[in-house]
Amino acid sequence: MTAQDDRLAMTHLSKAADWWRGAVIYQIYPRSFQDSNGDGVGDLLGIVRRLPYVASLGVDAIWISPFFTSPMKDFGYDVADYCDVDPMFGTLADFDAVIEMAHTLGLKVMIDLVLSHTSDQHPWFRESRASADNPKANWYVWADAKPDGTPPNNWLSIFGGSAWHWDPRRMQYYMHNFLTSQPDLNFHEPDVQAALLDVARFWLERGVDGFRLDTINFYFCDKDLRDNPALPPEARNATIAPAVNPYNWQDHIYDKNRPENLDFLRKLRAVMAPYNAAAVGEVGDAQRGLEIMGEYTAGDDLMQMCYAFELLSGTRPTAADVAQIMARVDAVAAEGWACWAYSNHDVVRHATRWQLSLPALKGFTTLMMFLRGSACIYQGEELGLPEADVAFDDLQDPYGIEFWPEFKGRDGCRTPMVWDSDTRQGGFSSANSTWLPVASEHLGLAVEAAEADPGALLHHYRRAIAYRHAHAALRAGEMVDMRVQGQVLSFIRRDAGEEIFFALNMGEEPATIAPPAGAWHPSGLELNSAHPGIDGNLHLAHWQPCILLRNRDEA
Repeated sequence: MTAQDDRLAMTHLSKAADWWRGAVIYQIYPRSFQDSNGDGVGDLLGIVRRLPYVASLGVDAIWISPFFTSPMKDFGYDVADYCDVDPMFGTLADFDAVIEMAHTLGLKVMIDLVLSHTSDQHPWFRESRASADNPKANWYVWADAKPDGTPPNNWLSIFGGSAWHWDPRRMQYYMHNFLTSQPDLNFHEPDVQAALLDVARFWLERGVDGFRLDTINFYFCDKDLRDNPALPPEARNATIAPAVNPYNWQDHIYDKNRPENLDFLRKLRAVMAPYNAAAVGEVGDAQRGLEIMGEYTAGDDLMQMCYAFELLSGTRPTAADVAQIMARVDAVAAEGWACWAYSNHDVVRHATRWQLSLPALKGFTTLMMFLRGSACIYQGEELGLPEADVAFDDLQDPYGIEFWPEFKGRDGCRTPMVWDSDTRQGGFSSANSTWLPVASEHLGLAVEAAEADPGALLHHYRRAIAYRHAHAALRAGEMVDMRVQGQVLSFIRRDAGEEIFFALNMGEEPATIAPPAGAWHPSGLELNSAHPGIDGNLHLAHWQPCILLRNRDEA
């Protein structure tokens, strides 16, 4: 059965209210996916051209990073018009073509909504900064200086320095969690909430099936602007900011993670409900990410999915680490729903970050498709692309420019997608130069080369995704009996009809474990599954899984 055949067999699920549960989402970074007009920048019509390839992977949905009108100081995450397309990406008609093609191929479309802040070029901010008594004066987080002229409190920006920027027009500071050109909206203002809910309605009416919500826990700040407490050195980590950034030295309980956020999320869910739309929120917090994920996805009136950063970390997770993360999810998010990812547009690609061999890449891919939750894969990870080495003179990311060379920024994971190895730009563009250079080390891993190689990682992604879709227990079932034996992780997924035993040797040496008790049937040969040997034990090569099935009435 091909991936397309599998998709057609699953079309009834796309109509279900919980189509998102257990879904596999493919993230597209539009600047770097496909250039259709030869200007060196990817665009919406380029996405249309390549959607058949995305559908061939067997994924359920695409998530498109921002394409809205923007001065591009942070590459679209600084929005100047929420309801239009930036000319570099095309037009609203081009976006409609993306929707039409995706839906024809059976793909849902999720777009990246950046609600916590706008560009300083947004008309809302231009009006807000003009005076302290205009209709939008309270739409952003403004505050008076302390008597000595310093910022109102100790809050820090993720991009470095104070989270406050002095504005001489209003003679006040405004808050910015990111660049100074990204002022934070004031969610305590009802008109701001209403305007953002209207933005969601605009895109839902246009046919989108859901949203990825950027920095979902940053919407509200403390109304009284209290100082964040310090974190002791042993409690600091660099999960969401580089270690060289003192942002990690604070416990961010007042500049984000505020309880008022829940009421706004309920309003957003109510807007999405008539459209059968779903959302996945990005929870950016180094201390309480899983707890917030559980809080924001509990019940049926908040967000459907969130992701924290545990599997986006810099340290390769061991079997014990994965078991600990899942136990923590059970403890603090049992009623919620996770969306797992290893890579995205903000972190070093996991092939490099975790220094993974091809067997390890395949093993981690299989593991993701067996974990409870939904899954998100980032363009090019199915090819095994490593992090590109971008020279300082070619850097575009202000984050990397600020902290170079200790932190090289995010450009290395954002270089253009490689489609073939025979053209200078890897099939991405006909331009002489592209917005970021095409990585020469990526050309040999291009889609065309992978398609021709039966052992390529690309085919393993297709097989693992197809296996997930073929078993209801993997889409939405329980995950129980998690065990760690040396470097072997094992657990059982089950629903009312079937049970699936899964084990993975996450070490570099062969391992032997006993099989689970009871009558189990071998499965997953296409995923290199090991089966019991003549001695009755499971003998696992490094990064080899074992997959066994049984009906619940056999248990």
